[in-house]
Amino acid sequence: MLYLFQINIKMKKSTLLLFLLIPFISFSQKADYSVSSYLIEGPKAPNTHYIGEAWLNSVLQGDAELNFNITKATFRKNSTLDWHKHSTPQVLIVVEGEGYYQERDKDAIIIKKGDVIRCAKDTEHWHTASKENLITYLALYDGTKPTVWTETLTQEYYDSVAKKLSAEKK
Repeated sequence: MLYLFQINIKMKKSTLLLFLLIPFISFSQKADYSVSSYLIEGPKAPNTHYIGEAWLNSVLQGDAELNFNITKATFRKNSTLDWHKHSTPQVLIVVEGEGYYQERDKDAIIIKKGDVIRCAKDTEHWHTASKENLITYLALYDGTKPTVWTETLTQEYYDSVAKKLSAEKK
């Protein structure tokens, strides 16, 4: 008899708990928001304008109201990205790792986690991982105009930049 009494009390507590939780369940987060995450690596990118391995996550796509994209790019160490330019400014926010950045007719520099680079419109440049480290960055750029690829960045050129920057680091 005591056993049945205990079961009855447990059922009453469970029923009460369920009734208390129903309002919270019905007011849970709705799908009325457009939420994405830059923490997702994204799909592996096709080897079109780079050598090595890269992953791209289209975090935010521009539209009529918001005319810029945010793309998360991750390049494995020793990967290259070809020379290119954009018809509007581009901003790179490095969120992990270390890499190289260079604008045409300027020296290459090392970029690392926490760095923010603004590249002026129509400026030829390239950016990618360093020889020793991967890099992950958020790229903000006009989503209505395509990237213009201008020249292949050769492995030999990349290696020479890596050697020079490594020597300067010491």
